[in-house]
Amino acid sequence: MRTFHIAVIPGDGIGREVVPEGMRVLNTAGRLFGFELDWHAFDWSCDRYVNTGRMMPADGLEQLGRFDAIFLGAVGRPDVPDHLSLWGLLIPIRRGFHQYVNLRPVRLFDGIECPLRNWQPGQIDFTIVRENNEGEYSNIGGRIYEGTEDETAVQQAVFTRRGVNRVQRFAFELARKRGKHLTSATKSNGIIHTMPFWDECFQAIGNEYPDVRTDQYHIDILAAHFVLHPDWFDVVVGSNLFGDILSDLGPALAGGIGIAPSANLNPERKYPSMFEPVHGSAPDIAGKGVANPIGQIRSGALMLRHLGANEAADAVEKAVAIVLAEAKIRTADIGGTASTEEMGEAIAKKMRRASTDEP
Repeated sequence: MRTFHIAVIPGDGIGREVVPEGMRVLNTAGRLFGFELDWHAFDWSCDRYVNTGRMMPADGLEQLGRFDAIFLGAVGRPDVPDHLSLWGLLIPIRRGFHQYVNLRPVRLFDGIECPLRNWQPGQIDFTIVRENNEGEYSNIGGRIYEGTEDETAVQQAVFTRRGVNRVQRFAFELARKRGKHLTSATKSNGIIHTMPFWDECFQAIGNEYPDVRTDQYHIDILAAHFVLHPDWFDVVVGSNLFGDILSDLGPALAGGIGIAPSANLNPERKYPSMFEPVHGSAPDIAGKGVANPIGQIRSGALMLRHLGANEAADAVEKAVAIVLAEAKIRTADIGGTASTEEMGEAIAKKMRRASTDEP
């Protein structure tokens, strides 16, 4: 029996509640499809930061590097500034392990009410590919004359040919496997150096993929088209900032970020990849047992697929879709009263029944 060694970082808030349900469903998948998941938990979190001054230990990346994948819950606490928690844990992992692709599927499920009028399940189904290592989220910059009227903040965006080409090429390959349509997010009419460079790279790589239809939109009108014409899109590729914004907007159009998954991928598999739901730590509902675990569970399905357990990933995704369509078990964010645990168990139970052909 094959064993996958998984680092688990529940993190903060509802992360500690949804991660166990993700593990429950993935363990069920392992039993049904003949593999084992060896979980190793790390207490790296904002709580740790408050107690020690660090989100993770100095050798954190060295510890994580021996695992096949990383299963992350959520990070954030009201009394810890977001830039400290982000730059203390997520960004070092994403960059240290060259997880340069952030993959965020957007899908409108049967049983989920779309906030847009007249859209049906199946009509909204696209994937956002976000550059995850450079771009606008650079730590090059600083402040001078702090606390005076002359205080100045400078933030540098970094776009390298290697960084842009590799994420765009990943997006082209993904589009080739899906609907053969790729959209690029840009803003070259206003950002006169980095965005024309992004566009030039997109055109050059596009010449290598004549079978993939391409288009590009400035980010402002692209956001409008997401709302007005979500069926236009198949794969969308964007820089770190633009991809970040679009990959929250997309799931919101499909019924909410509580069911949205994401993957931070090192496509070459030289380093472990990391899988996490799109939602945050939600301190307002933490500890109440009402958080929706589907984003975590679907992130687990992305992890299984990355590890090569495709049948198991399919089974997880199918069980999620059936539970949502039946609408018997629903957490508060999607109009129900079920607990986090009840939702996780319903999905695991659906997988077990499907494997034995029970009604």
